[in-house]
Amino acid sequence: MANLKWIGMVLVNHIGITKSHPIMTHAPTRKKKRIIKWVLPGIVILIIIIRLILPHIVLHYANKTLANMKGYYGHIEDIDLAIIRGAYKVDSIYLNKSDTVSGKQTPFFSASLIDLSIEWKALFKGSIAGKISMDRPVLIFTKDKVEPKQVVKDSADFKKVLDGFMPLDINRFEITNGRIQYKDNTSVPKVAIEMNRFHLLAQNLRNSYDSSAVLPASVNATASVYDGILKLDAKLNPLGSNPTFDMSAELKNTNLVKLNDFFQAYAKVDVNKGTFGLYSEVAAKDNQFAGYVKPLIKDLDILGKEDRKDNIFQKIWEGIAGGVGEIFQNQKKDQVATKIPFRGRLDNPRTNIWFALGTVLQNAFIHALQPSIDNEINIGSVKVQKEEKKTFLQKVFGSDKKEKKGEKKDK
Repeated sequence: MANLKWIGMVLVNHIGITKSHPIMTHAPTRKKKRIIKWVLPGIVILIIIIRLILPHIVLHYANKTLANMKGYYGHIEDIDLAIIRGAYKVDSIYLNKSDTVSGKQTPFFSASLIDLSIEWKALFKGSIAGKISMDRPVLIFTKDKVEPKQVVKDSADFKKVLDGFMPLDINRFEITNGRIQYKDNTSVPKVAIEMNRFHLLAQNLRNSYDSSAVLPASVNATASVYDGILKLDAKLNPLGSNPTFDMSAELKNTNLVKLNDFFQAYAKVDVNKGTFGLYSEVAAKDNQFAGYVKPLIKDLDILGKEDRKDNIFQKIWEGIAGGVGEIFQNQKKDQVATKIPFRGRLDNPRTNIWFALGTVLQNAFIHALQPSIDNEINIGSVKVQKEEKKTFLQKVFGSDKKEKKGEKKDK
């Protein structure tokens, strides 16, 4: 009996332990639930607070950076974050040039909206890259007496500004409804010319996809230039050690009358009628380039009834300018045109001026150039060194001594 009693006590104790075991296991679980109940809402609230504060922190930092840029001053109205999309938007930005002498500010760049984000297409291809899109940007190049040669410097500085806003390599860049202006407030009359409705799309700039192509990146642009249309198409390799690209561009039917402020300021003439076109192809490879530029002026009229109020000196100069136009004008098609080919190395570019002048005379008296791209320049033709046919002026004024010296040096 004593043994049975002992066995019974063991069983009871065992059952008791077994019954109490769930109580011991549930206690930590309930504690975890309490922690989760309070911690998760806390994390959510913290994320919301960060989300609300972060744009103001970024905006403050960006404006402080723009205000302290050497030679420039800028400001941003607002910044909106899109964390899930991996992007942020810059609302209403402007950047002014500060004169190094007087400190006066001149408008340089502005945009209604800039969207900076991760490019998902590149990410799916295994490359981390960014994309930028701009809505209604305005870029203004200004000529002034203090800094007359600023276009190249301004362009480089503007690229630095973009790099500062986008920490990733830019693989896709798009501009919608942009304007590019040139202003000269020192001339008489003042000059302000522009191209508007500018659209540009550059893709695969960091070679994030289509890496097997010789020219993996593409740039396509269109714009309106005083009733005329500008179109540019290019294929390029931005990551190459030497510039490698194949580009064609054309400008059609620009109204020269709307550029009269420009002509009066720099040439002291009035254009009463005429349209301007420009056609060009350029290719570069292995530090060499080849191409041509073909300007075309149609229905040019510099003298007219509107010039009766001009003084005698103005009429004489306009008569000379109009006479030059008549000399180089194709009488059948009433157009002035030439084709200027060029070929050389990127470290020593040169253009055959005599060949260009000979082409002008040939066009004026023999045939008119067709107003279109000739489709004769591409990246495969860069290295082909074709012997140029000498014009009459080249034969008369050309020198064979330089050629002989060059041959001796080669030997």
